[in-house]
Amino acid sequence: MAATVSLRQGDLVWGKLGRYPPWPGKIVNPPKDLKKPRGKKCLFVKFFGTEDHAWIKVEQLKPYHPHKEEMIKANKGKRFQQAVDAVEEYLKKVKAKQEQNSSDDKGKKEGKKEGKKEGKKEGKKEGKKEGKKEGKKEGKSKKPAGEKKRKASDSGPGSAIKKSREQSPRKRGRPPKEEKGTISPQPSSLKKLAMKTVSRFSWPPPTSERTADDPHFRHFLLSQTEKEDSAGDSSWLLHGHRTLGTEMVLKKPSVTYQAISKRLKVSEEDTGSTSIQAADSTAINGNITPTDKKIGFLGLGLMGSGIVSNLLKKGHTVTVWNRTAEKVQNTSGGIYSEVWDQDENNKPAMADNREHMHDDQQCDLFVQEGAHLGRTPAEVVSTCDITFACVADPKAAKDLVLGPSGVLQGIRPGKCYVDMSTVDPETVAELAQVIVSRGGRFLEAPVAGNQQLSNDGMLIILAAGDQGVYEDCSSCFQAMGKTSFFLGEVGNAARMMLIINMVQGSFMATIAEGMTLAQVTGQSQQTLLDILIQSQLSSIFLDQKCQNILQGNFKPDFYLKYIQKDLRLAIALGDSVNHPTPMAAAANEVYKRAKALDQSDNDMSAVYRAYIH
Repeated sequence: MAATVSLRQGDLVWGKLGRYPPWPGKIVNPPKDLKKPRGKKCLFVKFFGTEDHAWIKVEQLKPYHPHKEEMIKANKGKRFQQAVDAVEEYLKKVKAKQEQNSSDDKGKKEGKKEGKKEGKKEGKKEGKKEGKKEGKKEGKSKKPAGEKKRKASDSGPGSAIKKSREQSPRKRGRPPKEEKGTISPQPSSLKKLAMKTVSRFSWPPPTSERTADDPHFRHFLLSQTEKEDSAGDSSWLLHGHRTLGTEMVLKKPSVTYQAISKRLKVSEEDTGSTSIQAADSTAINGNITPTDKKIGFLGLGLMGSGIVSNLLKKGHTVTVWNRTAEKVQNTSGGIYSEVWDQDENNKPAMADNREHMHDDQQCDLFVQEGAHLGRTPAEVVSTCDITFACVADPKAAKDLVLGPSGVLQGIRPGKCYVDMSTVDPETVAELAQVIVSRGGRFLEAPVAGNQQLSNDGMLIILAAGDQGVYEDCSSCFQAMGKTSFFLGEVGNAARMMLIINMVQGSFMATIAEGMTLAQVTGQSQQTLLDILIQSQLSSIFLDQKCQNILQGNFKPDFYLKYIQKDLRLAIALGDSVNHPTPMAAAANEVYKRAKALDQSDNDMSAVYRAYIH
């Protein structure tokens, strides 16, 4: 797409983002907290029928009306049609508003004309009255002629005006009779105008201090936002979200909104990297247009299996590879996916049939769902445009790329490799270097979430590296996750992922510590959970992990050994910049004890057992 005319704020356009089809939108001013990305000229677009806000390159924009028929013929999707309907509804409202304004202007002009006519009539009447009075006075006067002449020259309406100009500035009050003919707003009219303006807002109940943390106050502010949106120019947006900064305290009747888009956010980090939030959940956006590129996927573990399943469901062409059954039995070496890096005989029993299949059976299951089967990582990479990998740790990630028949052997100029493993920044940098040296394109994209979120297509993807690859992966990220962030240069995603998992691992250890302390002090663990769920600490994570402890069910949703690995890498990250991580270090020791108690292959919540043994 390329812009054929000059575009400006307020124009309706067709905007194309990454691999998504062109979508109707409107050029608007971006929120103050969203800075324009570096590089090519971009315009900020709000898309109809969605919650999307995006910086779009000018060459990816077309004016709406000249290309309307062309775009409608090319896209028959239900959501697309809803977006077009939203545009038409918006245009109707604009037209109605213009007609209303036109009629108001006409009324004002008529009012002015009437006012002028009335003013002239009043002026003539006053002049005639004054003339008659003066004439009578002249006729009755018995003074000398010279004095009469002087009196007559001083007594007309013109002389009265002259005298008023010569006097000191007029005091405030009722205007003199001579100015009755002029039009001026009466106090009652001004009062009505002021009351009409103020009535658009309904302020919250009086209070000494209302904050954004107050849910009632937040509801009030959001309701005001909705009122403004319905009355203002943003009413075309079907769904609008605004988030208030929690540090904001309102002490005056002025409201500040910090607009944060749900699917795409561009902001400038202290590091200078651009952060882009994009791609919504598949539950919200079921109408995904899959990329026409061939997708490869290496590693069918807890995360990988759910990801591949969602890619296939959304219509992507996928080739899969995982270790063979022979390698499952050989624990002395080889390449490991996130679920199969332990001896087959030591695997815990699992309810999900997919989880306790051999790797060849796992691949066969996906082949039945429409996937192709690759024999080696090199073959998958050489036959696919974009290849994803999700494996256990830094060693597995390196082996996958550098080992026999590995990824590097299949890399050709233009081939894209996306590593979704959670590893350290140094490993990511090394992999990026070797991939790029062969002419390949590299993106790191570790995921935040667990097995359930992977199955539901609700992961959070943190990406860094080649932004072009990130854009090419847009339909894939939309299929597998609810949100994705682009964090700039290679290594940033690894750092962010380790920090997130450090917080998560430390929190889980604290939960386990609290549950055991409740037990040994004679308090009900169930009551503790009930209280926590009603508190500001309430979360799905807290509830699920406490339920695991109460039920003694530690079926893996996130392996304990992997959270311990991430804590270890996060501590090393802190050491590399001389930053203390004492909380993470303490949690790490508890997980190490749990591993010594043979809890590695259980869920991270099994850290609880480190406290009771």
